Amino acid sequence: MQTSESFRLSAILSFSGGLQDAYTYNVRGNVFANAQTGNVVLMSQNFMTGNWSNGLQYMFPLISFIAGIFITEQIENRCKHFKRLHWRQIILLIEIGLLFIAGLIPTNVNIAANMLVSFTCAMQVQAFRKVHGYGYASTMCIGNLRSGTESLSHYFRNRDKAALHKALHYFGIILVFAVGAGAGGILSNLLYDKTIWLSSLLLAVVAVMMIKENS
Repeated sequence: MQTSESFRLSAILSFSGGLQDAYTYNVRGNVFANAQTGNVVLMSQNFMTGNWSNGLQYMFPLISFIAGIFITEQIENRCKHFKRLHWRQIILLIEIGLLFIAGLIPTNVNIAANMLVSFTCAMQVQAFRKVHGYGYASTMCIGNLRSGTESLSHYFRNRDKAALHKALHYFGIILVFAVGAGAGGILSNLLYDKTIWLSSLLLAVVAVMMIKENS
């Protein structure tokens, strides 16, 4: 199994994902970095009530998320045969840099910061899609919740230990995401706009873990 699919690495990514969502919501104007469904709802609601400026603060991160998915797919296609540097490490380095820049952006330019965080979230969810061979998302919960509950139901019907093992992986990832979100909420009150630098640090740890795999 690749290090990029290990539970330990996936847990670090999920913790970082939860922290990022808490950061943009608490520090950057109640916008979601990862939960684009929430942004679509709030964008549409504001546009339809004539609050165009408020709607734009949700629309731009959504567009940025789409761009992040697109660019990550392009990078994977162009760089997947690189020998010295894995394409996922390239993604991580871009994420680390962009999140560091986000922490430097003043709070009167929240749209720019939210766009950067949403872009990196999209890169992460596109680049890291499996934990122990199971498809998952490290920056959101709804898919993991559905898959985990489905596997748990399968276990109770068939007593299939593999299904229980799968369910525990999904619920474990959700728990770590929740802890990351909680920590992000607390740290946002202490570090404020610099809280996002902790995600850069966590992603740097993930990059080092992957270097050990390549060596």
